[in-house]
Amino acid sequence: MNQLFIRAGNFMSSFAKEEDGAQVIEYALIIAVVSIALVIALQGLTTGGYFTTFIERVAACLSGDMVTCAG
Repeated sequence: MNQLFIRAGNFMSSFAKEEDGAQVIEYALIIAVVSIALVIALQGLTTGGYFTTFIERVAACLSGDMVTCAG
């Protein structure tokens, strides 16, 4: 039983010393900032209508509507 507590203590101390989790959080924050920047940039493109037209043409091409796709 004493051996179990020693192993559990060793596991907890090694878990507390690990720094891999900090890197994951840093990457998550970078991805969040990039995502917010993309949303802001895409909102700027949709106000002129050009981006909406582009998305509609891509959707037409993917659905097989070659008349709209060739536009």
